[in-house]
Amino acid sequence: MESVREAGGGVTGTVLMRFVWTHGGRNVFLSGSFNRWGELIPMSPVEGCPNVFQAIYDITPGNHQYKFCVDGEWRHDELQPHSTTEYGIVNIVQFNMEANYNPEMIPGSSMELDNEAFTRLVSVSDGTLTGGVPSISEADLQVSRHRISVFLTTHTAYELLPQSGKVVALDVDLPVKQAFHILFEQGISMAPLWDFSRGQFVGVLSALDFILILRELGNNGSNLTEEELDTHSISAWKEGKAYLERQIDGHVWPLPRHLIHAGPYDNLKEVALRILQYKVATVPVIHSSSEDSSFPQLLHLASLSGILKCICRYFRHCSSTLPILQLPIGAIPVGSWVPSIGEPSGCPLVMLRPSASLSSALNLLIQAQVSSIPIVDENDSLVDIYCRSDITALAKDKIYTHINLNEMTINQALQLGQDAYSSHELRSQRCQMCLRSDTLHKVMERLANPGVRRLVIVEAGSKRVEGIVTLRDIFKFLLG
Repeated sequence: MESVREAGGGVTGTVLMRFVWTHGGRNVFLSGSFNRWGELIPMSPVEGCPNVFQAIYDITPGNHQYKFCVDGEWRHDELQPHSTTEYGIVNIVQFNMEANYNPEMIPGSSMELDNEAFTRLVSVSDGTLTGGVPSISEADLQVSRHRISVFLTTHTAYELLPQSGKVVALDVDLPVKQAFHILFEQGISMAPLWDFSRGQFVGVLSALDFILILRELGNNGSNLTEEELDTHSISAWKEGKAYLERQIDGHVWPLPRHLIHAGPYDNLKEVALRILQYKVATVPVIHSSSEDSSFPQLLHLASLSGILKCICRYFRHCSSTLPILQLPIGAIPVGSWVPSIGEPSGCPLVMLRPSASLSSALNLLIQAQVSSIPIVDENDSLVDIYCRSDITALAKDKIYTHINLNEMTINQALQLGQDAYSSHELRSQRCQMCLRSDTLHKVMERLANPGVRRLVIVEAGSKRVEGIVTLRDIFKFLLG
């Protein structure tokens, strides 16, 4: 809330006050002692500031208390004066006006508001003023992490199973070429591998495999042909020594030597830590009814997205018990940032222009060990994003048989895959964005949506890339 000027010609003894909520939401309302807590006053979003809502209301002189109702949950603004009362923690405002107060003596009456104070408050919410970003104590951080840890250890992978759905598995004797056609046609970026002779699941085939194969075959010969891919079965590729520990341009990508999986009764913390430790996107949830693990059943592919959805659902109506959720994403050590904006969490922030070669994008995905690269224009504004899973689009119409990775641009590769994006993954999901003023809670809710694995952090208005936050970043932060 900020002080504003009195309205000329209004009710004598009242003043128009502008109340501001700067922490996002979908539906935001205001209520307080000035309306006897009997009415929810709608707050309108401020143009150009998607996280900022405002309402203008007449109040009388005196001490007033007020709170915000954000998406059905009562909240107070910690950035504004607040105290604890019979209504819990409320924001407070004190306004005193003498009986002979003359509104005409105040410059800027006739509905003119104190826009300087309003701009200052909005700037703080957008993180553009130093010292305006709230912080959290180490104690609150540990309390939040402990509560999340308790939840994850008391819930199991069985709770991730959907009521209905399908899981695609591939036979290890399939040719690699056919396998990637299947991945493309099914709109998936990975699939568990079944060894019929051994009667068990033995691994996972992912988009990373396809990237490595295209690079290897492209480096060893001229143009890639269908016949070359026909000579590579999945089992032959997986058994190759080069796959187990591959040296690529001086960078080692550690690949697991055995199937990383989970059982339906493994707790969610164990599953999440397994995904983080082995740097995989999913782990198959496999159940066997016999002691010797024969006749295994593939139930589901567990992912960080599914686990995060469980966290968000559980804490949705008690988010106040997790103090860290209300912090803006730019105020916590999570994600990868441009050096002038924030501190990276470990992974470098890499970007490319649309004119860069597809080969350079694939090299960067491997060398930087990231799953996606923002594609930006000459002003570093977001144009698109190239993900590891985009490689499967080259299976469409056997594109991979007549391209040169060094000559094809990223823009051309994305254009070729447009039909695939529209049928398998909505294009709007590819470039999911957020602002550094968005709360951790809002970022988590967005990342919990199916198909969303990262959010590109952009500057409001210009879409200039400031950073990127992934599911992996969030879990590293939450689990400490």
